[in-house]
Amino acid sequence: MHIQFAELPVFDQDRAKAFYTDHFACQVIADQPIGEGGWRWIELALPDAVTNLHFVRRADEAPGVEPVLVLVDGDVETTIAALKARGVEIITEPQQAPWQPGRTVAEFRDSEGNRMVLASR
Repeated sequence: MHIQFAELPVFDQDRAKAFYTDHFACQVIADQPIGEGGWRWIELALPDAVTNLHFVRRADEAPGVEPVLVLVDGDVETTIAALKARGVEIITEPQQAPWQPGRTVAEFRDSEGNRMVLASR
């Protein structure tokens, strides 16, 4: 058993799709119209992951206060440096996780204001 997708709140589906395909090499699994108003079912696959990302309509424009997801990466420092070089807002630089010695974590905001954690394995 596994989780098929995690819901990620977004304002602009095209901007969010570009953010995750450009920065994290996500593959588009689905991009189909659903319902009225131009909203689409977009589902993205992260490389080597079982759980996909699915975009849901964000309720308001306030940036997320708490982290929405934890993404696990083999080289947090290099990934954060690459995100920073491309203009992504870095909230916390790579540091040791206070709850798990030996694990590196950092935080950033995605294109939709979601607070995300990037953690080592």
